[in-house]
Formats: sequence, structure tokens, C-alpha cells
Amino acid sequence: MGAVVVMPIFGTRPEAIKLAPVIKALEADGSFDVRPVVTGQHREILDQVLQVFGLEPVADLDIMVARQSLSHVTSATLTGLDPVFDRHRPQVVLVQGDTTTTFAASLAAFYRRIPVGHVEAGLRSDDPYNPFPEEINRRLTSVVASWHYAPTPRAGRRLAAEGVEAGRIWVTGNTVIDALLEIARRDLPIAQPGVIEHLQAGRRLLLVTAHRRESWGEPHRSVFRALKRLVGMFEDVAAVVSVHPNPAVRSVAWEELGGAERVVLLDPPDYVQWVPLLKAAYLVLTDSGGIQEEAPALGKPVLVLREVTERPEGVEAGCARLVGTEADRIVGVASELLSDRAAYEAMAHVANPYGDGRASKRIVQALKKALALDDGEVEPFGATPGAGEGGRGDCKQ
Repeated sequence: MGAVVVMPIFGTRPEAIKLAPVIKALEADGSFDVRPVVTGQHREILDQVLQVFGLEPVADLDIMVARQSLSHVTSATLTGLDPVFDRHRPQVVLVQGDTTTTFAASLAAFYRRIPVGHVEAGLRSDDPYNPFPEEINRRLTSVVASWHYAPTPRAGRRLAAEGVEAGRIWVTGNTVIDALLEIARRDLPIAQPGVIEHLQAGRRLLLVTAHRRESWGEPHRSVFRALKRLVGMFEDVAAVVSVHPNPAVRSVAWEELGGAERVVLLDPPDYVQWVPLLKAAYLVLTDSGGIQEEAPALGKPVLVLREVTERPEGVEAGCARLVGTEADRIVGVASELLSDRAAYEAMAHVANPYGDGRASKRIVQALKKALALDDGEVEPFGATPGAGEGGRGDCKQ
């Protein structure tokens, strides 16, 4: 039997970061012919990750257009994948997470009767409009997926409760920790001059990202005003804001924070620049799902700029707190952590529920087992669906 043709399909920066270690692990195994495909749902910030991890897609659908709609992303992905499937004949499709690319690629594979492996399966917020459209994307992907790689025991249990057969669920940890630790080990310097100056002056960094579609407009404006207030309250604090390229986010960020004292606005750094910033941060404020997972691995408390999260493990463990987008709430919680060292340490030194750096290895083991390429056991992480949480390591990997 020849190598199994596996086609990872992704379109955004977070997907690329989280699939990169899986692709590398599949390539290293030797049982697979790995043929990555990108949709280009994001463009520049996706290309950054391809370069960082040395990923070479066999096809690029290049679907991104100005102010693209969700309908465009879905339809362009569905029609664009047809000739790619015809040419490369994948035997397995891999998707990651909850983007519109993830759902559309899964549906396209289903139409061709190609089995789908879903990396980071089983996350749920139970609010179909928050996060939007990600909550429904991930639910629909679970319906068509053949194999489910759950990042935590909770996610695995949720899939089992929804009727997914236990033999199709593997609890692997989250692959973002694999990617993060690989880059963190390189011990790279901070690249942005404005940030370096604040660190040299002994200032504590608030590292901020805010891009969620459901927070466009006034909610984001409220977040940025809270940052300005915090910097004004604490002379030893500076805010570093990674500004998403979407005009709906960028215009508000610059209106509220452009020219503000001790506030640095950055274009989204590539991943090798992002990880040093995360290591240098004192406190992280974000509405990103991936950063909720990354920051605890480096012992950084996280304030989640959302009303609900499909990643409650961090909140339950104590390394993350939900603060929403209302300015007074953000300022109140952040002020406590900036003023009370004991409160800060209580968040910085807790168990890490998200991964141990070996998720990609487990996914390869699980795929080989599902395809009858290997009858060995999959290395355990945490607990199996229906069991207790378990398996948590120290936040500071």
C-alpha cells in the first residue's frame, strides 16, 4: 500500500499555526503523502505563517476579496476545491477549528465522500451568535467529520454527549501549544523598536488583540477606551495592540488610540515576532480563541474580551477571566491585577488545561489507527470522554 494522501485545508492565520505542527508530524512519519491546500480566506497574515513554518501548499484558491462576505468565502471554497480534489485525489481531508474555510472544506469533502479529520473538535459556547459565525461552523463540521481530535477532555465529553461514537474521538491536547513551544524555544528577540523602548524603561506590557466580528463598532471602541484609561492610571504600564487588518477594526483602533501616550499600535506580527511579545507581556487582553490557549502556556494571565467563551477550561483553572467589552469592567479587573501582586500570581501559576506539546504526535497516531496503518495505542492526554478532567501540567511549560 502506498502512502495515504492527506490534504490539510486551511485559510486563516490561526488555522495555519495550529495545523503546521500536524503537517510536520505527518510528513515525518512516512506513511502519508501530505498535500496542504490554502483557501486564502486571510491573505498577508496567512502568508506570514506559511513562511515561518516552511509550509508549501500544492494549491492556493486565493479567494479573499475586499470586505468579503461569509457567503463569498463559503461558495468560493466549495467551488474552488472541486478541481483540486480532481487533481490530487485526497484520501483524507484535515481541517482545523471553526472558520468558514473549515466548514466549507468539510462540506466539500463530504460531497466527495472523503473522510474528514477535525482538529480542535468539540468546542462549544452554546450561543449560535457568539462567537459568530464560528460556533455554528464548528457544530456543522462535527456533523460531517469522521474523526474528532478534541483538545481537552471537556471537548471530548461534549462530542460524546452529542452522539459521536467514542471510537471516533481522541483527546489530544491543542496543537497550538506544539507550535508555541517550538517558536518559544528559539528564544528570539523583540523586533518592534517602540516595544523595546518600553521594556528598557521597565514598563509592564499589556498585550492586546481585538477582532471578533460580534464586537465590531462600539464594543471595540469601549475596549480601546479602557486601554487608554489603564495606561493613564499606571505610569509603569504600556499597551501594545496588534491591530487586525480588517477596516472595521483598524479604523476604530486608530481613532481611539492613534497618538496616545504609551500605546503602540502594530500590524499583526508574524508568529516568530508574536511569541517574543507574548513572552514579554505582563498581562494579555484578547478576544482570540487561540491566544486564550497560548498565554497560559507561558504563565500569562488572560482577560477575555468576550461575554462567553467556548474555551472555559482556562476560566475554570483560574488563568483566564471573562471581562466582556464594557470599559468599566475591563478597567476594574485589569487594575486589580496591576495593583495586587497576590491576585496576579494566583492567575499566573495555575494548571495549564490546553496542551503539553505532543498533540500533533497523538493526532498522527490516531489517524494511523483509524486507517489501520498501526494498531498501537494513542498516547493519552488528560482523560477520555466521560472521565474526569485530569492530565494538566504546569502553566509555565
